Amino acid sequence: MARIEALRHAEKWSASRIAFELQAEGITLSRRTVSRHLHALGLNRRRFIDPSGDTNREPRRIIARSPGHMVHIDVKKVGRIPDGGGWRVHGRGSHQAKTVERRKNKGARGGYVYLHSAVDGFSRLAYTEVLPDEKAATAIAFLHRARAWFAAHGIAHIEGIVTDNGACYRAGTFARALLGARHQRITPYTPRHNGKVERYNRIIAEEFLYARSWVSEDQRSDALSVWNIHYNYHRPHGAAGGQPPALRLRAGVTNVLASYT
Repeated sequence: MARIEALRHAEKWSASRIAFELQAEGITLSRRTVSRHLHALGLNRRRFIDPSGDTNREPRRIIARSPGHMVHIDVKKVGRIPDGGGWRVHGRGSHQAKTVERRKNKGARGGYVYLHSAVDGFSRLAYTEVLPDEKAATAIAFLHRARAWFAAHGIAHIEGIVTDNGACYRAGTFARALLGARHQRITPYTPRHNGKVERYNRIIAEEFLYARSWVSEDQRSDALSVWNIHYNYHRPHGAAGGQPPALRLRAGVTNVLASYT
């Protein structure tokens, strides 16, 4: 533990780097073990090392300069609602909840639906569809429809598309479907790099998916079109100065057009 403390103070290395250096010195410790020792020493965060409390890191913000500069895309996997509703409607231990559970025990699966979403990083204008899977062909078809939807709202050109490292986004067919847009995949296991759509996923979960009780998946899917209108045209957004995304988009498009005149 003394060697770990010395390396942490002197070099300010991460747990992974310390484990690697110890391995070179003939000391075999896993990264997780080194992390536990750093936590016990009170050195697990960078600001604990520097006497001034500095983090020794300068955070970088991901900022879209104009509408269409960066469109963030992601998929949210959601459990399918059984016909008649589940325990959220009828309560745990209810007759309906027990019926659904018996169906599962007999091999019937409720399954999942997949919310494919695209968010404009500048205005936060968002487009969401309920789709049956997250395969590459499904993601490509969604991308084409999202592009047409954004174009109808004034975003005629998408410069860059940001996604995670899901299999559907790594497919060669997806890359060929970008139509000249720059594709940026985030650093693995770093969802904050795709934070615009991650934040949107949290909003849609809190304010739509679980904000009320649904009696069927069809009912919830049909209501999604109402949510799309509410979010884009009526719901105030903090990143848009308290305005709905559509109003900020309108101002952004006006500014872009003015720069060409």
